[in-house]
Amino acid sequence: MITIRPLYSIAEPQLAALVSLLQDSVHGGASVGFLAPLAHEEAQHYWQAVAAALGPLLHCWVAEDQGRVIGTIQLALCGKANGRHRGEIQKLMVHSTARGQGIARQLMQQAEHAAWAAGCSTLVLDTDSTSVAASLYPKLGWVHAGDIPAYAASPDGSLHTTRYFYKLLGAQ
Repeated sequence: MITIRPLYSIAEPQLAALVSLLQDSVHGGASVGFLAPLAHEEAQHYWQAVAAALGPLLHCWVAEDQGRVIGTIQLALCGKANGRHRGEIQKLMVHSTARGQGIARQLMQQAEHAAWAAGCSTLVLDTDSTSVAASLYPKLGWVHAGDIPAYAASPDGSLHTTRYFYKLLGAQ
């Protein structure tokens, strides 16, 4: 059974699992801010920085199957006075061995629910325009806002078009 739970800190066993998940995602071609091959130390440093930032403006959830981390998502809330109504979905990842089970959908729903509960009415996110996620988000009610060509590098270093989406939570 898959469970989604929030992370308030990252303990050593979770850190190793999150490092493995990040490496699996990057090595599988996911454009989540890293180039392949992703060194263990770089992935570990990333998750340690996330752990240090967890709090009122950064939330993280993990999807687990029998205690094994198989997915994650982050919600970054805006701390600016004129932006407290908005947030950004970041780093949606599902392990390659666990895809096709609706885990990404469950993680997105969790983050959206938490954003609404925190007073957010507007969410944004971005992804590689050719990714599986780019076709998933519209099915979840996200609106394609536009594309920027050659915006980010894929894990192999080639530039790709980044697709931006938004969702107005009160309009569900």
